[in-house]
Amino acid sequence: QADLVESGGGSVQAGGSLTLACKVSGFSFSNGCMGWFRNQAPGKEPEEVASIDSSGSTTYADSVKGRFTISRDNAKHSLLLQMNSLKPEDTNMYYCAAGLYCTVVNGIRYGGMDSWGKGTLVTISS
Repeated sequence: QADLVESGGGSVQAGGSLTLACKVSGFSFSNGCMGWFRNQAPGKEPEEVASIDSSGSTTYADSVKGRFTISRDNAKHSLLLQMNSLKPEDTNMYYCAAGLYCTVVNGIRYGGMDSWGKGTLVTISS
């Protein structure tokens, strides 16, 4: 399994920006996909915020489209999430995940994530 370590969380006011980073080791950047997830109500699967595959194809949750941008820095083995125009409802733990047998086609991710980070907390005040 890959090792994923998130950073960049913090507290900002609504309308502000944050950039989350995930340092990845033990995962081939030339295969599979990676993504950012956040918690939902108890008993529900984490919400997929955004994912990106090895070709650069991306998918976003409707709630973050136009505000968040996912990208990968292959040279630094890092996954990034630029978050702009933050809202109080974006307050959550954000988790980085990676899946070896995974791809994104026409905005839909096929295949699951099999490695997860411990998360970084984002708090947005109104």
